[in-house]
Amino acid sequence: MFFIKKVALALLATTASLPCDAFSASVLDLSKTSRTSPIHSTNAGLDTDPVLPSFSTKEEYTSYLKKAGSLPQGFAVGTAKGTFVSVEAPALGPLPIKATVIHLTEGPSESWAAVFTGNRFPGCPVKVGRSRLSAGHPIQALVINNKVSNVCPGGDGVAAAESVCAAVASKLNLPGGSNSVLPSSTGVIGWRLPAKELAEDVVPLAIEALQSESAFAAAESIMTTDRYPKLRSKTLSDGVRIVGVAKGAGMIEPNMATMLGYIMTDATIEKSKLQTMLNEACNRSFNSISVDGDESTSDTVVAIASNLKPLSSAEELKNALFEICEGLSADLVRNGEGTGHVIRVNISNFPGSEYDARRMGRHLVNSPLVKCAISGNDPNTGRIAGAIGSFMGKFFPNESVDEMSLTLGGRTIFNNGQFVLEGDAVEKELSAHMADAQLGEHDDFPQHQKFVEIGVDFGGSGSHVIVLGSDLTKEYVEVNADYRS
Repeated sequence: MFFIKKVALALLATTASLPCDAFSASVLDLSKTSRTSPIHSTNAGLDTDPVLPSFSTKEEYTSYLKKAGSLPQGFAVGTAKGTFVSVEAPALGPLPIKATVIHLTEGPSESWAAVFTGNRFPGCPVKVGRSRLSAGHPIQALVINNKVSNVCPGGDGVAAAESVCAAVASKLNLPGGSNSVLPSSTGVIGWRLPAKELAEDVVPLAIEALQSESAFAAAESIMTTDRYPKLRSKTLSDGVRIVGVAKGAGMIEPNMATMLGYIMTDATIEKSKLQTMLNEACNRSFNSISVDGDESTSDTVVAIASNLKPLSSAEELKNALFEICEGLSADLVRNGEGTGHVIRVNISNFPGSEYDARRMGRHLVNSPLVKCAISGNDPNTGRIAGAIGSFMGKFFPNESVDEMSLTLGGRTIFNNGQFVLEGDAVEKELSAHMADAQLGEHDDFPQHQKFVEIGVDFGGSGSHVIVLGSDLTKEYVEVNADYRS
């Protein structure tokens, strides 16, 4: 496929700085930040910034997360590595696998909430998790493995997941037994879970490695094709702490969750209130992103409270949860498999529900033609209008689009049914906007937090949402052509 050559870097120096609309206006406000100036950390290292600063090296990024990753009171995290041989593909030989254990050190908690994938072929750990949630079992530990997702495997995948939970409960002497352990798996679909190796070898080592200092080890251990770990944290005015980690780089267009996300807090809060908060947080964040349009069979987000600190303001906790989820969801897209640009679509006055507005945004960022144009820094604006027109024609044929306007990088490109494109200067400006937001497809840390900004305003009044997506690069194809090995 032919891509327009990237604009010379010299153009960037002459391009005016453009303000960024926020992913959530109440949380990620970039409007006062120059697009070409680095963002510097505004805190003392205890928490992550709502908008992460710029980083020059992997070590700088890692150090930042470690400093901000202090666990809430009552939590410990341990990780370990092992190997297994796949029954389905033994010719691949011994393969690496990791286990992560999150332990509530002061006892089980009834204050936990979860949202799971809407995929009709859910993983066996998702089935176990739904059962635990509906039964109202208190939870005292979580166990997560990578490499094998335990989805529709040969044999009894639920029993395999339960056996790993039983190993955790036994090793930790949990009074609630395996019912107090919540499992998650991510990795190859269709393979049997190496339950014996996990239960007898890897999980015991992870439990021996339990520590109460930092969540960073968990952020690293749950990764699969992720190029770098993702962690967000916030300390409330009353001292309550909330920390979240997530993984996911491909197979991301969530319905109710993301691939895997775990949010820990020491706040004292009722289970029902936490579930309501998490549902709303996921709709604002993880349900508003897409890397490749494929919903995972293993999507899980869990929020769990140790109930060790009194909570002064439920509203402050809710806003912190929103900030963490929105930050992690943006991190997932930025770390998408082969991502070279993150696309941010700000949709205003959509003539329908927020749900349908998000559908339209995902339709736009999932368009292969739009993705490829942005990958090549090609301001092929007709593809943007075409994708929007396609969605509206299929699903909202009776709604008027006469007042719709489009912007790219803050510049109006379509208005009153006509494109507003005025020669080479505009073409170069739009291309430079894309080039300024470009990321390295192989980078093992996020250099910056910039976006290719697309605005869609239908005029009048209606729903407002923001959707994030990524471009499509050769690297994405290469990663997914060789995923299992």
